[in-house]
Amino acid sequence: MDQKQVEQKLKAAVDALKTELQTIRSGRPSPRMVEDIKVDMYGQQMPVKALGSISVIPPREIDVMLWDKSGVATVAKAIEEALKVTANTDGGLIRINLPSLTDERKKEFEKLIRKMTEETRIRVRGVRDDANKEIKAAEAGGLSEDAAFKKKEEVQKAVDATNKDLESLLDQKLKEIFE
Repeated sequence: MDQKQVEQKLKAAVDALKTELQTIRSGRPSPRMVEDIKVDMYGQQMPVKALGSISVIPPREIDVMLWDKSGVATVAKAIEEALKVTANTDGGLIRINLPSLTDERKKEFEKLIRKMTEETRIRVRGVRDDANKEIKAAEAGGLSEDAAFKKKEEVQKAVDATNKDLESLLDQKLKEIFE
């Protein structure tokens, strides 16, 4: 595993966490909160994003404009069940007003976010360990001690940078929730 592969794996771990964090409701609405909710339409499970356009109206509203107005009730019900909120319908438009988070709910989200971040850190350590094993194997196969040390140092720098990114993602999401 060369340095590029290590960095790609680390970036993939950070991107996966970013995507996961976007599905967690904070004080702000986000299209990601509803776009992947599955709805039983046309005889199959379809995500909301395939059924209409999603827009955010600050400070706490998400609007879903369906292309096929016949599915409004079904989509609204699926969103209500997934987000535990009330969805108002108006023709082909579904309005979701997000209530403010309670302190208890904020604490639950904080625990969940910290857990997700820690799981990503564990994945990052796994990538580092795999890279170090390969370096050790290459060293046994004739790689000089200096070159091996240099490679391990490069891997550690990439891991440190990734951990810094994870920390800033965590802080950013917590700030979003507690504002």
